Amino acid sequence: MILVLNNLLNPGELASIRSALGPQAPWIAGASSAGGQAVTQKDNQQLAQDSALAQSLQERLLQAVQADPLFFSAALPRKIFNPLFNRYGGPSNHYGPHIDGAILHSKHTGERVRTDLSCTVFLSDPGDYDGGELTVHDTYGTKSIKLPAGSAVLYPGTSLHEVRPVTRGQRLASFFWIQSMVRLDEHRRLLFDLDMNLLKLRQQHGETAETTALTGTYHNLLRMWADT
Repeated sequence: MILVLNNLLNPGELASIRSALGPQAPWIAGASSAGGQAVTQKDNQQLAQDSALAQSLQERLLQAVQADPLFFSAALPRKIFNPLFNRYGGPSNHYGPHIDGAILHSKHTGERVRTDLSCTVFLSDPGDYDGGELTVHDTYGTKSIKLPAGSAVLYPGTSLHEVRPVTRGQRLASFFWIQSMVRLDEHRRLLFDLDMNLLKLRQQHGETAETTALTGTYHNLLRMWADT
């Protein structure tokens, strides 16, 4: 499932984060954090994740993410890898096709996180750069994604994906991974669809015997599939 989360960051948060990610920030070669297969494909810059700035921005981004009910319903997070930040532009302008490692170790928290889902938060306005689309290849085809600043996309960690070359301007983004309480994408999709349709039924008809019964079905499926 590929899901867009609109307006994850408000304009004030977005402006503050973008200001902090200027030329003065501790940028390093993105390939320094890539795994064996991805290192040959990765040509961007990344905020040094052990820097005080990175840790401050991580906390602010996590607050916004965890406050979003759509994110929780779709991801059902058990663990979230501390958000990282990157930029594309000039000679360091792309990240070729790759699949993220299945288990990632956070230098900041020391945790190991299984990468069930990936999330990219767009921090630059689309008109500020050319190219830079996040292109995700999965069983439902290929989707190119370039969102307004402050919006995010969730997609399966199992997907082959890439960031197309930025040919003008600069693309800033944050990215992170989620280990879900529900491991399989198909199960998460069913639970998300059920949750969203229950929400619509309650908006249209209020609480009824049918919505109560379907809520029980949702929680029984979650109980069957979840690992906490």
